[in-house]
Amino acid sequence: MPLPVNNDNPTFHVTRTSHAVWTVKDLDASEAFYTQVIGLVVTAREKDALYLRGLEEICHHSLVLKKSADTPKCERIGLRVWSEADLDKAHAHFSKQGLDARFVDVAHQGKTLHVNDPLGTALEFCASMPTVERKLTTFHEHLGGCAQRFDHYQLLMPDLEVAGKFYVEGLGFRVSEYMVDATEKIMALFIQRKGNPHDIAIMYGKGPRIHHVAYTTVDVHTLIRACDVAGSLGYGKRVERGPQRHGPGHALFVYFRDPDGHRVELFNTHYLTLDIENAPARWDPSNIHKNLPWGLPAQRSWYEEATEFAAVPARDPPVKPNPMTLERYLMERA
Repeated sequence: MPLPVNNDNPTFHVTRTSHAVWTVKDLDASEAFYTQVIGLVVTAREKDALYLRGLEEICHHSLVLKKSADTPKCERIGLRVWSEADLDKAHAHFSKQGLDARFVDVAHQGKTLHVNDPLGTALEFCASMPTVERKLTTFHEHLGGCAQRFDHYQLLMPDLEVAGKFYVEGLGFRVSEYMVDATEKIMALFIQRKGNPHDIAIMYGKGPRIHHVAYTTVDVHTLIRACDVAGSLGYGKRVERGPQRHGPGHALFVYFRDPDGHRVELFNTHYLTLDIENAPARWDPSNIHKNLPWGLPAQRSWYEEATEFAAVPARDPPVKPNPMTLERYLMERA
């Protein structure tokens, strides 16, 4: 599979990934975790929904949690477009592809378009939200990891060629980095619209599923503080991975699992990929010392566990991935 071809003139203009909608079983438990450990701000709490945002964010929400007695799922992942005219163009674009694109009414958002990508990923495009107070300088309200803004999400998909054609060749995302296996098969695509390494990381695996959402934070000290707060409040076992540094993206990071098992990342640095001269960076996952500059590999659950989309069955890829997990690493060195 060759790299997907960048499309510099897409039919409509996606500006960034913007939000996610998850179901949870206990809104009180979720609110405590996301405000005290991750450091998000509550914009609104309604009967069965909680709307959260980062400290930098002026738009109404970047994470929506909906109460449900069923197994926790992801209802939708959100993307912003430049204008409502882009939503009309998006509707025509998806309809031409034979996808079921529908305009829907969504609370606290402007005109919104729902569509599933060819692999079933449930997407939500909008051009506007109500604005609220930015909390960037109200330091007495900065808690836990002081999450600043929604940055990206990572998806697991069983067919990266189909995903690449849809997001890169169709929607105008640009490939910043990619991973290949020993046969040069592409195992991961890091794609962006806003000029950093990725708005979406797409990994080869059982899917469609969402692996995590990620928020930026201030510095490495704040990452450590988030872990300390998690431990102090009894969430110590929910610190799943890190603090460490990624190879791809080069970010310092920590991963947490929320009370329902959804995964959220806090990280503090990314580099600029805005200029046209930036060629995609190739990563070889077998080179563990380059991909993981220090520390040990993630445990198997980090690679294999993820949140399923509501009403969208996940399917296995033709060949199951065999990443360098912590378990495999220790066994091979025993």
